[in-house]
Amino acid sequence: MKASDVKKGNVVEHDGTVYQVRDIERSSPTARGGNVTFRFTMYSIPGGRKFDLSLRADDDLKEMDLVRREANFSYMDGEVFVFMDKEDYTQYLLSPELVGDNSGYIVEDVEGYYVQLIDDAPVGLQVPTSVTLTVVDTAPELKGASATKRTKPAKLNTGIEIQVPEYITNEEKVWVNTLTGEFAGRA
Repeated sequence: MKASDVKKGNVVEHDGTVYQVRDIERSSPTARGGNVTFRFTMYSIPGGRKFDLSLRADDDLKEMDLVRREANFSYMDGEVFVFMDKEDYTQYLLSPELVGDNSGYIVEDVEGYYVQLIDDAPVGLQVPTSVTLTVVDTAPELKGASATKRTKPAKLNTGIEIQVPEYITNEEKVWVNTLTGEFAGRA
């Protein structure tokens, strides 16, 4: 496909690596006879590493067919995360490298996980925008401190650590925004 035909969200291959296009900037030349250039902001699949690429309008990119399948987290098989397709019950084995930083947001009985596949092989995991996790270890609230909005570290049941408001206690369920990794409210 020509660079001028690429849209946001397309999955393309460049130099043997698969990327998802997140942003496109088009620049027109001011001089006559200049070429229109497209600057793509892309993220690798898997891994999510940012990559910037500039191409002329007639340059070619190979489009890849990325399939998203809704799946539920089933269990851990050693280090491997096992997800089951919601429609045909296919099991997908996702390595810790493939899951990456999303491992702290994987919990059972949560809807909204999508396994990304290219040629029926899992290449990525999309997590819901927020998940409910349980606080397992945090400092007690300081009584009569001040009326300012202060936070404290809290360790959650999946092993990640976030900043929570002082009033949050152990065993409390909290919403966590998976895009920012921040506290989003009580559950």
